[in-house]
Amino acid sequence: MPLFVYVLSLAVFVQGTSEFMLAGLVSGIAHDMSVSVAAAASLTSAYAIGMIVGAPTMAALSARWPRRRALAGFLAAFIVVHVIGAVTASFPVLLGTRIVAAIVNAGFLAVAMSVATARAVPAKQARATAILLSGVTLSCVAGVPAGAMLGDRAGWRSAFWAVAALCLPALALVFRSAPASAARHHGVSIRQEARELRSRPVQLALTLAALVNGATFATFAYLAVIATDIAHLPDGAVPGLLAAFGTGAFIGVTTAGRVGDGQLRRGLILTLCALPVGWAVLAATSAHSAPLFIVTIIQGGCRSASARRSSTASCSSRPAPHH
Repeated sequence: MPLFVYVLSLAVFVQGTSEFMLAGLVSGIAHDMSVSVAAAASLTSAYAIGMIVGAPTMAALSARWPRRRALAGFLAAFIVVHVIGAVTASFPVLLGTRIVAAIVNAGFLAVAMSVATARAVPAKQARATAILLSGVTLSCVAGVPAGAMLGDRAGWRSAFWAVAALCLPALALVFRSAPASAARHHGVSIRQEARELRSRPVQLALTLAALVNGATFATFAYLAVIATDIAHLPDGAVPGLLAAFGTGAFIGVTTAGRVGDGQLRRGLILTLCALPVGWAVLAATSAHSAPLFIVTIIQGGCRSASARRSSTASCSSRPAPHH
């Protein structure tokens, strides 16, 4: 596997950490900027909105850009908005940086996917994609708890500085190793892709993803507050709780990836049924630390497994392109 695929995975790891780390920083941001906890938690929603807007828009705009320029530009912009977020005293500015960060994150991921598959031989293109996207899973397991720990010890702004600093090695390696040429096209148009998005399997997958992620992050954004204010755990326990969610996510996505096609629908139905039951149990038992950790692990696994299975189901049902 080309080393550059791992470089891209490093960048995806840092960007995934930025996306999810707010769950452990909500209280500190709310206190420092004199806003409500709900307002601080809305930073997670701002990132989600940016990803929704940015994914199709940036994929279309960057389709013909030189790969090196696109990757470096997106990474540089990601660094700049995190530096601004780390120094600003204005909550609206911080909110704006989260939206911009999500948009450029979506653009980087779109270009990185095409570069990773192009760099690998055909037999290893699926593995290249898996390595690239493993950065997101690893960010939940290690990056987000580390960000929460850093925020607890040195303030939430230090987590933003850390994200910006960790992007610098990836940026340098992109300048050195990314292909300078533009992407090659094989007759696939944006209009054709838009038609595919209107297909029933893809719309079903998008609806399931929206429902699962919406329900998950409505609670995930408040995990730190639940741990400290409801379960009365010390601040130092928050990174462990976030790591529990990440561990569950890793187990869930790994297990779902090994499930055969014949068990795909059954597994998807089971995880989708388990999710609301799990959140109800969490609401009833969140005042106690042991159930809080156990349910958090289970919910992380169910969320990732359902997301993986729904996307796999949509891809397997998607009609083959016509040439």
